[in-house]
Amino acid sequence: MAKILAADIGGTNSRFALFESDGARLEIGDSIWLPTHGAKTFPELLEQLWASDFPARPGSFDAAVLAPAGAVYGGMTCPHLPNAPWGIDLNEVDFGTGAVRLINDFSAQAYATRTSAVDDALVVQAGEPVEGETIAVIGAGTGLGYSALLWTGAAWTALPSEGGHMAFPFIGRDEAEYAEFNRMESGRNWPEGDSVVTGLGLRLVHKFLTGEDLDPKEISARITPESETTRWYARFYARACRNWAIGLMSTGGFFIAGGIAAKNRMFVEVPEFMNEFHNSHVYGDFLHSVPVKLNCNEESGLFGAAFFGAQMLADRGAGA
Repeated sequence: MAKILAADIGGTNSRFALFESDGARLEIGDSIWLPTHGAKTFPELLEQLWASDFPARPGSFDAAVLAPAGAVYGGMTCPHLPNAPWGIDLNEVDFGTGAVRLINDFSAQAYATRTSAVDDALVVQAGEPVEGETIAVIGAGTGLGYSALLWTGAAWTALPSEGGHMAFPFIGRDEAEYAEFNRMESGRNWPEGDSVVTGLGLRLVHKFLTGEDLDPKEISARITPESETTRWYARFYARACRNWAIGLMSTGGFFIAGGIAAKNRMFVEVPEFMNEFHNSHVYGDFLHSVPVKLNCNEESGLFGAAFFGAQMLADRGAGA
């Protein structure tokens, strides 16, 4: 059984876990969560990991795959994590194995769709996924993540994306007013997914509609399915999902991940979500047929990183 160290490094928490793989299945073992902002650098974060009671040390595992919430270059560097105070360069650290890679955090979420992490995913829209076809993944949390999973004929390959920083589309006069409000309040060049369909986006749309400036936890505690905040946010989330589903023609299935919907399922359960998801004058039939699931497993990024590690080890073994 191969041992794989997996990590999901987000803007708030950095999660680590040890997995065992026989090439066909993954088994998760010990895990630990560390505050990302509790370290001043990535090497310092690893020093905290090795100094903890987590049962892993450099050289005690066969592969390590880390999934940071930022753009990855060459599988080795992530110079800037948009919601964390530092970047990652694997050349600066020693894991005791040459099988070490960085993948984007939502690439990990895409790989997770091929693991047991999604076995209990909530069905938002029933449908039959077409085996071997493109699988879409999107998820809102601190940021808005996008990815896709493609079958290459020999292995699964995740498409990395920083789609959360694309300009967000608004419709109508009321939304145009909100777009300008969002731009001014967020201080960004334009409203983007990261300022609309995230925790920040929830705060801003609630402030725009009610005048209350609350953090996302406070908002979640007081809104209901009938709240205007809920209906606007669900519509925006669905619009991002619809555009990604059409952009990829995701006949293999569509997965929603991230903490926002996992902790507030009403955002994908209120009628506004599916009404907006289906709202296309060209691809309405396709959008009605796409299987849509909500993945609420907070460890799915770890499973996805481990899945990539297992494929990496299998490729190395095949080339030996």
